[in-house]
Amino acid sequence: MEKRKEIEVVAAIIRDENRIFATQRGYGEFKDGWEFPGGKIEVGETPEQALIREIKEELDVEIIVGDLLHTVEYDYPKFHLRMHCFFCTIKSGDLVLREHEAAKWLTRDTLDRVEWLPADLEVVERIREQLLENA
Repeated sequence: MEKRKEIEVVAAIIRDENRIFATQRGYGEFKDGWEFPGGKIEVGETPEQALIREIKEELDVEIIVGDLLHTVEYDYPKFHLRMHCFFCTIKSGDLVLREHEAAKWLTRDTLDRVEWLPADLEVVERIREQLLENA
């Protein structure tokens, strides 16, 4: 049996008080799906370094990477995704969408108002639990 391609990525769960930042993909196979911003880890990078670089490229802000919330292992039809999701806060800059079609700040009550990509749904549940604990 053919070994499925594995993709390892990082995702930023950017928090502002009780709000979470979500972005809508503007390209590719999953165009229009909602996700947490981030991207692939490059050779020699730690997940935290990759996240800082990706968020600077995608959203033009400097972030502080906080705690790892969850690592998702998800099988898409064409590949296996390993996604490390970290809570982050904005250190400096204003959010600018360089690669995404749209973005929204969501609260615990509005997390379900966007069409999340399948791998991100697991993360949304973890966030909901965290926001409930910290409410």
